[in-house]
Amino acid sequence: MIQVSVMYPATEGATFDHDYYAATHVPMAKAAWGLTDAVIEKGINGPYVAAVHVTFESMDALGAAMGSPDSAAVIADVANFTTINPVMQISEIV
Repeated sequence: MIQVSVMYPATEGATFDHDYYAATHVPMAKAAWGLTDAVIEKGINGPYVAAVHVTFESMDALGAAMGSPDSAAVIADVANFTTINPVMQISEIV
């Protein structure tokens, strides 16, 4: 099982619309990549203002999702809710 975590570092002067992220962006990503679940975090105290964690059955499934024609729209949508450049972590769940 592969987990993808997309994290948004706290950045001075940056903006982040948590409502848009939870109500629009994450559901868009789930639909584009055929996901049924996502864990959304709203940072309270720490280095990130937000994060989302999703899982894929394998690296091949992750690659197919990222290669989807809908991925471009998901990536382009980031500008609609934040000025922060996200950081991505790909992990194997053990």
